[in-house]
Amino acid sequence: MIACVFGTIAAITTARADCLKATAEASPVPGHAASNLPAGKKFKLVWHDEFDGTALDTTKWCYRTNFWGRPAPWYAGPEDNAVCIKDGFAHLKIIDKNGQLKSPQLQTGGLLWDIPQERHGIWLFPPREPAKFLKKYGYFECRCRLQKHPGWWSAFWMQAPANGATTDPAISGIEHDIMESFIPGKVIPAWFHYNGYGAEYSNFSSSRRPDKDNEVCSDDVGTDEFHTYGMLWEPDGYTLYLDGRQRGFKVGTGPGEAVSHVPEFILLTTEVKGCRDNAGGPDSTYGSGKAPPASHEAVKAGDEFVVDYVRVYDLVQ
Repeated sequence: MIACVFGTIAAITTARADCLKATAEASPVPGHAASNLPAGKKFKLVWHDEFDGTALDTTKWCYRTNFWGRPAPWYAGPEDNAVCIKDGFAHLKIIDKNGQLKSPQLQTGGLLWDIPQERHGIWLFPPREPAKFLKKYGYFECRCRLQKHPGWWSAFWMQAPANGATTDPAISGIEHDIMESFIPGKVIPAWFHYNGYGAEYSNFSSSRRPDKDNEVCSDDVGTDEFHTYGMLWEPDGYTLYLDGRQRGFKVGTGPGEAVSHVPEFILLTTEVKGCRDNAGGPDSTYGSGKAPPASHEAVKAGDEFVVDYVRVYDLVQ
């Protein structure tokens, strides 16, 4: 009987210790919201930004201001004050600068289209800043609240510095679109893009597998609450999560799929629909170089994409 009692006490103590350890893993930053970590695994926080303070941490983030080597007037730079850090949140918004709508794209690194098209002797590229943060494998998570007005979109995603430089995504990387919201309150399935963006381009989605091509995992999350979006990137594939719940299927090894095995950088981006001047027509998402009326309404309303934190965890074996 005594042995049984002591055994029960030991089991309870062990369970409580495991619970406290799991809680500590999920709440790594005192005073901030806990992460929604995938169940049944152990994690260690290795990089994060809680957006404390009053200014963007430029040791962690830089602005994307070029598109295919040319200045992109629809991307807001640091001088445009389109990112505000206050009350422990990053507020990303559209601004109107002399009739040009601009919105910010933040990143922890860069790739070829970020580099200005300049010739330096026989070399096409000017000196480049080193990446602020790159990571291969792990759990990547963002807690955010979506924009409320149509006319622009928000995203949490990743790219590799050499994305598309070869047709082997294992060594050139894959664009990981962890969260994209093109319509206020709605989040589309996670998509993965590789082999560049030209004739050899290919993609796959967490919502699709060979026997269920039409199955989708779009989610209506609303615009009033914060939600966490995560991706567990392992050598054998990707698993996506929304508020700790798995979204879609683990992907990466099926037909037409692949896994990146190189470090990649993180992006938090917004973009005004129609503002790109490189493709599409008046009704295109990317399109005509002109913003739709809804985008101007979002500016007048002071609409924002609000980010609470971005965190990166190592998966502890």
